[in-house]
Amino acid sequence: MTKNSVLGLPKRILSCLSMMALLMLSTTPVQAEGIAGAAVTKSALSAALKDIDLRYFIAGGTCAAFSHGITTPIDVVKTKIQADPKKYQDKNMLAVTKDIVQTEGAGALLTGLGPTIVGYGVEGAMKFGVYEVSKPILKSLLASLFENSNTNTEPFAFLLSSILAGAIAAVLLCPMESLRIKQVTDESFQNESLLTGLPKLIEQDGFLSLFGGVLAMLAKQVPYTFGKQVSFDVLATFFYQFYGNFLEIVNKWLVSISAAACASLAACLLSQPGDMILTETYSSTKAAKKKKKRRVAEDPASSTKPFGVAVGDIYQRGGSGEFFRGLSTRILHVGMIITSQLVVYDIVKQMLGLPATGSH
Repeated sequence: MTKNSVLGLPKRILSCLSMMALLMLSTTPVQAEGIAGAAVTKSALSAALKDIDLRYFIAGGTCAAFSHGITTPIDVVKTKIQADPKKYQDKNMLAVTKDIVQTEGAGALLTGLGPTIVGYGVEGAMKFGVYEVSKPILKSLLASLFENSNTNTEPFAFLLSSILAGAIAAVLLCPMESLRIKQVTDESFQNESLLTGLPKLIEQDGFLSLFGGVLAMLAKQVPYTFGKQVSFDVLATFFYQFYGNFLEIVNKWLVSISAAACASLAACLLSQPGDMILTETYSSTKAAKKKKKRRVAEDPASSTKPFGVAVGDIYQRGGSGEFFRGLSTRILHVGMIITSQLVVYDIVKQMLGLPATGSH
């Protein structure tokens, strides 16, 4: 690590992220200009701020609520497999689904539907909105920071925008995801609704417990957002060029589905370890019996495991491969979510007067 880096990141990049955070807290373009100082010109900042469009937030919230809602049954099966690996060790997805229906009823496959729709609706609005809004702003900031070089700042703007969007979405999603996983893995929460489950969770573990898994959520959402958003942007542009070589008129839906299918695989693989850690963080199965054996102190009033303890427990069960338990089910789950989500996102965007991804 050199004097020009902090935590392994170049100071220029950290400076850019700091300015971006301050800009988002600014109330007027004049305040934003003062914070950015000499690093960003008034014209560049004004042009970037004009690109803020609330239609991205509406499209993102709509597509995320829809796609996560329709795949709730698959998510329930996946979460059950991850939360109780011994019980479902030798069973495939169909066998687990049949077991759940027989023991808990068909309605159990819709457990957590309320928190899923509300949580991912808000999460999707912020993830897509912040990502789209941040790209031109960060591109302008980076262009000013590297104005004396020939560096192409667009890839870095896309990367940093996805990290920022994923982090914000992760924090906002934490309360709903905490309740959803509780409903699936904890019998005492299975009959609770969104309106009764959250107060019960707060009463039981305190308000801060809703954010007890924020590190696990970040471990999942940041790589997930990068894999989904950036891949879709890049692949959509590629497919427009690719299909344009032998098609006179390129079908926008063909491009959207092709790019979304490829992006779903990237997002799933990158975020699978984080998804496993997230489930382990909130899973209460047999947790109390294990606490006495741990050297790491845990708060007995908390229903979440510390990030390090969750990672250690997963590794002790099966090594590195354990982080990819349930991957086949999740590929189907995430593939359906992302493909439908990104196609719906493009549809809603165009209905609101915005161009299809990669077409401009």
